[in-house]
Amino acid sequence: MALRLSKHDQSLLDGQAGPAARIAMSILVRMAEVYGAAELIDITQAHIDSTIYIGEAGLEFAERLAGLGAQVAVPSTLNVSGVDEHGWEAWAVPPEWARKARRQMLAYQRMGCIPTWTCAPYQTQFKPAFGQQIAWGESNAIAFANSVLGARTERYPDLLDICCAITGRAPAVGLHLTGNRAGQVLVRLRDIPRPVQQDDTFYPVLGHWIGKIAPDRVPVVEGLAVPPTEDQLKALGAAAASSGAVALFHIIGVTPEAPTREAAFQGRPPEEIVDVTMSTLRKARRELTCDERGYATDERGYATDERGYATDERGYATDERGLATDERGLATADGQALDMVVLGCPHFSLAEFQQLAPLLEGKHAHPRVKFLVTSSRAMTRLAEQAGALAPLKAFGGQVTVDTCVLASPMLPLEIETLMTNSAKCAYYAPGMLNTRVAFGSLVDCVRSAVAGRVLRETSLWES
Repeated sequence: MALRLSKHDQSLLDGQAGPAARIAMSILVRMAEVYGAAELIDITQAHIDSTIYIGEAGLEFAERLAGLGAQVAVPSTLNVSGVDEHGWEAWAVPPEWARKARRQMLAYQRMGCIPTWTCAPYQTQFKPAFGQQIAWGESNAIAFANSVLGARTERYPDLLDICCAITGRAPAVGLHLTGNRAGQVLVRLRDIPRPVQQDDTFYPVLGHWIGKIAPDRVPVVEGLAVPPTEDQLKALGAAAASSGAVALFHIIGVTPEAPTREAAFQGRPPEEIVDVTMSTLRKARRELTCDERGYATDERGYATDERGYATDERGYATDERGLATDERGLATADGQALDMVVLGCPHFSLAEFQQLAPLLEGKHAHPRVKFLVTSSRAMTRLAEQAGALAPLKAFGGQVTVDTCVLASPMLPLEIETLMTNSAKCAYYAPGMLNTRVAFGSLVDCVRSAVAGRVLRETSLWES
């Protein structure tokens, strides 16, 4: 199918708006042809994921566009960068990395992008409205915009996102089109107790499981007994976009395009129906506690392979509690020594800061444990104004803005075991950070930070 260009598109391609717009349009046209688009559509805003410094090529691309005078045509927020601009020296970030990451940040700002520096742009004043056509990068933001807000974006990769922003156009394909937004997989909750649905680990665990069974299809969730909060929907989408490639989910009676099952599926029958049971969720939850090789641990703390089988042939000993231990004698699950707690993946909201603050009152982190919250500049300022940062600082915690542990080489080498309440962080950390990961609730994370070892309340899930 030949791509039809408007007169404006052709003028950009011909260089009438300058060399930067010509480069952006030429890349957009080529990608639209790859996608099989018949035409381009107008967008009202963009979110740029290309801001993360990962090497010379991305930096050169940004500086070349900026040097040629590129300017975005629509409001364009910026995802996390590769460095906390003003706090990187407190961590293990190499100075040369910080210098280049800052150059990349400045290049995008010179193009007129809005320096939000967050993976959760939906927490800002630039949150898109229902039905808006947008071009967003960053997997969790894409899932949230499509699912929770009902805006329309495809999964925009690095470099293409800024090309869409400069031209104000995007390929008319995928989730931009109504027919492609219909549900495909019906996910039915079966006998999931209400207390489990109220637990703050329920949504990340459910999202992790959905991502694995979807994996790039549109799931429709049926049977929720407890209305989710915005942060719980954020956690579900981030998890499903990490373990899978879910860019849109519907929850019947909750998300805007799913008032009924029929509406969610646009009158079509589901391609597949999958039931979620407590057994299903227990397995998914166990998968989020892994050693540095990515092996999950079972409910007894024994390392398991990808099939869920306990693995002792690799020489894992057991300590006096029966927990599997590594070569240093550290248990691979509950009870193991803890080096760090990471919260805010995706970035912490004001509501999450306010939820955390009372849990920290009168307590202090163990001397060995780093307690880190990552968030945006805007949310951090609001949290400070609300009095939610003082308890964190008194606890011995730190806040990092602009970036996160998955986007910056900030972790010291001695960080070998970290704990998080984020399914996204738990999924990526073993491979990206070469660390062991324990997944638990927010309360679990605080208790563990105080004790200096992993403590998790599992009775709700295992009963």
